[in-house]
Amino acid sequence: MFESAEIGHAVDKATYDAEVPVLREALLQAQYRLREQARFPMLILINGIEGAGKGETVKLLNEWMDPRLITVESFEVPSDEELSRPPAWRYWRRMPPKGHTGIFFGDWYSKMLEDRVHGRIDKAELELAIARAQRLERMLCDEGTLIFKFWFHLSKAQMKARLDSLKDDPLHSWRISPLDWQQSKTYDKFVRYGEQVLRRSSRDFAPWYVIEGVDERYRSLAVGRLLLEGLQAALAAAEQPVNGISHPHSAPLALDLDRLTLLGSLDLSQKLDKDSYQLQLAEEQARLSRLLRDRRIRKRGVLALFEGHDAAGKGSAIRRVTGALDPRLYRTVQIAAPSEDERAQPWLWRFWRNVPERGKFTIFDRSWYGRVLVERVEGFCTPDEWLRAYSEINDFEEQLVDAGVVLVKFWLSIDQDTQLQRFKEREETPFKRFKITEEDWRNREKWDAYAGAVADMVDRTSTEIAPWTLVEANDKRFARVKVLRTLNEALGAAIAR
Repeated sequence: MFESAEIGHAVDKATYDAEVPVLREALLQAQYRLREQARFPMLILINGIEGAGKGETVKLLNEWMDPRLITVESFEVPSDEELSRPPAWRYWRRMPPKGHTGIFFGDWYSKMLEDRVHGRIDKAELELAIARAQRLERMLCDEGTLIFKFWFHLSKAQMKARLDSLKDDPLHSWRISPLDWQQSKTYDKFVRYGEQVLRRSSRDFAPWYVIEGVDERYRSLAVGRLLLEGLQAALAAAEQPVNGISHPHSAPLALDLDRLTLLGSLDLSQKLDKDSYQLQLAEEQARLSRLLRDRRIRKRGVLALFEGHDAAGKGSAIRRVTGALDPRLYRTVQIAAPSEDERAQPWLWRFWRNVPERGKFTIFDRSWYGRVLVERVEGFCTPDEWLRAYSEINDFEEQLVDAGVVLVKFWLSIDQDTQLQRFKEREETPFKRFKITEEDWRNREKWDAYAGAVADMVDRTSTEIAPWTLVEANDKRFARVKVLRTLNEALGAAIAR
């Protein structure tokens, strides 16, 4: 879930200096429109890793916008007055009024995370705290509040590098707080529980935005753009309410600041020569056959799903997976447009019907992720539907894993030149011609739209319990071996548990 916030986003000074004046003016105009309309308040929740730029970003927003219309609240150790009342009282009494903006440090998520990391609450109590937060946010949004939830992120290595660079610097060592040192010791726990909180509480009405905090310029522009686009969308919706009720809509999930994405950071040049490929393929296929016959795996279901660019080699990778297996041990489910019967049911129905039973291996050629990919890009579902689908997918996958299913998710990635080459080969080869359609060419024209959808998909559904494996597939040999090896590692880990 934090992969995209650890790949080194950066914005050069010239770009930053050129964009900031325009962004500041637009933010001010939106802020004054909000004051004049006074239809709803804006609430910004600040969370994440210490040293990732939370405080600096809030100070910058006060510089860029009119601070008279912004209230910054910090919730640290509760006072005796606050302790004598229900926990939510301290937040309710500081909510911003309509037309104004409130920024909350140390909000309800900070409290539950701190308590879980330090063992003051258990897993069940954390779940209850998240549920209470969801009910609060749902109520606020139903009343018209526009909520932004930001998680500022640093990788463990980035956090350590920051502390190492500051601790011996007499001019800047003051920037390290005791909380920085404390979190450096509990980083793994904090991120693990943080992912759980984000996964549970990112909803269509109040999604989370993960901001990479290493580069100050990138961080500032990302937050500024998200606030601007979300506020402008909410103001436009408020001017044309549906049935007299305005429902502010949040900003896009992904921003294109420096064009560096998780897929763009992949090294697609990786290759395997023919001899190495044949050797490794045989080894991994034999290993897969042994693992699937292991009596410990036979007590569990196994599900592998394949998504990827058109012509990325999903079919050939699946054939290498099944090539050494007894056909009685697996089945392949090919997902296309839903039938009339399937459209008459909730959208996850057709996937639930194909969940593997114990001792069986099911392969999905395309999957439920079509809701946030093709259905999103092609407009086959509404923004509310695909925004809601991220949490529905995470809940679905958690139920599978909790029931003992070994779930492995693959995205096969190629570049545009490789895709074009493979499209032409399909057109020129008689027995491959059926694989290429007009729809493939139309999808190619929407490459950037699909890239954004994939980035959102990975950011919001690559979780500790069900991570995505991104497969560099320009070279089919490399991709096939990586798929087999990853699947085998997942099965081996399941046996070891």
